[in-house]
Amino acid sequence: MAETTNGRGIAVVTGGSAGLGRAVSRELARRGWDVAVLARGQDGIDATVAEVQRIGRRSIGVSVDVADSTGVEDAAQRVEDELGPISLWVNNAMTGTISEFLDTAVADFERATAVTYLGCVNGTRAALSRMVPRNRGHVIQIGSALAHRGIPLQAAYCGAKHAIHGFTDAVVSELTHDKSKVAVSIVDMPALNTTQFGWVKSAFPEHPQPVPPIFQPEVGARAVADVADTPRRRTWVGISTVETILGARFAGRFLDWYLAKAAYQGQLAPDKPRSTVAPNLYEPVPGDAGAHGVFDDKARTDSVQTWAIRHRRALAAAGSAVVGAAAVAGAALVRGRS
Repeated sequence: MAETTNGRGIAVVTGGSAGLGRAVSRELARRGWDVAVLARGQDGIDATVAEVQRIGRRSIGVSVDVADSTGVEDAAQRVEDELGPISLWVNNAMTGTISEFLDTAVADFERATAVTYLGCVNGTRAALSRMVPRNRGHVIQIGSALAHRGIPLQAAYCGAKHAIHGFTDAVVSELTHDKSKVAVSIVDMPALNTTQFGWVKSAFPEHPQPVPPIFQPEVGARAVADVADTPRRRTWVGISTVETILGARFAGRFLDWYLAKAAYQGQLAPDKPRSTVAPNLYEPVPGDAGAHGVFDDKARTDSVQTWAIRHRRALAAAGSAVVGAAAVAGAALVRGRS
């Protein structure tokens, strides 16, 4: 088994060759992790591995379909054989369709579910089967605001993200019962400007887009790396994610009406030329696509909400100081009047 170099440890990122996974791989490397990239497309894998190595961290890439449980297990073993014990596993791989449920072919729906949901299950199994005996490690599931509130045209993706939450809750309760020190986190993402919307299988002539507001994938990547630094059970990225989750809890009927009215056109971008890239639902797209989609002109590069999460300890201390100062001032005022 290879020895771990000085650093944070060995991280695995599924779907790490493009989009959010690409940004996560780079961000983890910058923070001292060696990174194993699991994805299907060899061109993107090779480019990501090269980026991680230029940052100064070790990296290997493994071409694997995460819907194949045996393939994921074999990939995990190769990572440990070549890099060392896995201490962080990020389940990020996904694929999907943009179409109404009844217009979605059965095979397409099942494929999107197999990659997005069962891919997460397979990754979690491969990670925990190694981490639990060692009683250390951390699994991060990439969730979504749409795990809490489904939207039209993405029934397969929304269903898979909902399933990831239920699955993860069950696994966490088992780990808690066994008093395991292995951590499992969910990081729920907002709309991101990733390659997903150039690759998604779409039934519409317009270019698909994430429902605004749109954030750059680096915003999500920083949140994932923050959780890797300091494990948290749940993290909501972006104020739009917070609003969606709270809206689903307290204003579900209103969201039914609003999304039926606005979410169809909200997922289409007539100002962008239709993608000429074949869908990646069944086969990887050749070439290196990088992390960003075509919405750089619309995407935000930061989020006040995620900044607050990153600096929550300092903000809590500042808040305590303000409360304390107010209490002292109030006491002085009372004494002055007595």
